[in-house]
Amino acid sequence: MTTLFIILIILVSVILAFFVLIQNPKGGGLSSGFAGGSNLMGVQRTGDFLEKGTWTLVIALMVFSLAINILGPSSGSNTGGLSNQIEAPAQAPSLNLNAPAPAQQGAPAKPDSAK
Repeated sequence: MTTLFIILIILVSVILAFFVLIQNPKGGGLSSGFAGGSNLMGVQRTGDFLEKGTWTLVIALMVFSLAINILGPSSGSNTGGLSNQIEAPAQAPSLNLNAPAPAQQGAPAKPDSAK
């Protein structure tokens, strides 16, 4: 079932990319100076079809994405996923404030000759 949703998501994503690339940009930008001759009869209908198709594909992509999360194998069973890969953190050493500080290794302390 998960494989079916993954295939549908990939298919819808590719078709959605083509729909978006085919559409004429509605904002001005750089293309506004060159788009003067492209406004022929019937362009509005094509735009409506592409816009409705884009919205339909976006909604289908969201539904398939939610469905793969809800119906996926990690929803009810604990067979895989990230939860099995995460280990419990190790216990941090307890902090005892009354214990003497450990001796530091290194250069010996210099006597204080300021007095």
